Amino acid sequence: MNRTEFVVVTVIVLTAAFALGWFVNWLVHRFTRVTQADLGELERMAQALHDAEETRDQAITYIHQREDEVNREISQLQAELAAAMDGLREARHHNEHLQARYEGRDR
Repeated sequence: MNRTEFVVVTVIVLTAAFALGWFVNWLVHRFTRVTQADLGELERMAQALHDAEETRDQAITYIHQREDEVNREISQLQAELAAAMDGLREARHHNEHLQARYEGRDR
């Protein structure tokens, strides 16, 4: 193989490598290309996700507020129940005392 043949073979190999590289690059960009419609869809999905996160945060805040309110009501009701039970206990004791006194008079 003389010098001219070597140069021609080298040019052919480099040209084939360039053409193959260019074709692969075109093929990759063809399959991974993002269109304006895709960008619009991605933007819409991002906005929907953002709205859903805001709604979730608002729901969590509402649940915490409602839970605090219910806990306060439960504490208040428990205090009222304890007061009512004390009053009932005192009334029963007073009733027993009066009943004992009344029965003591009848005899």
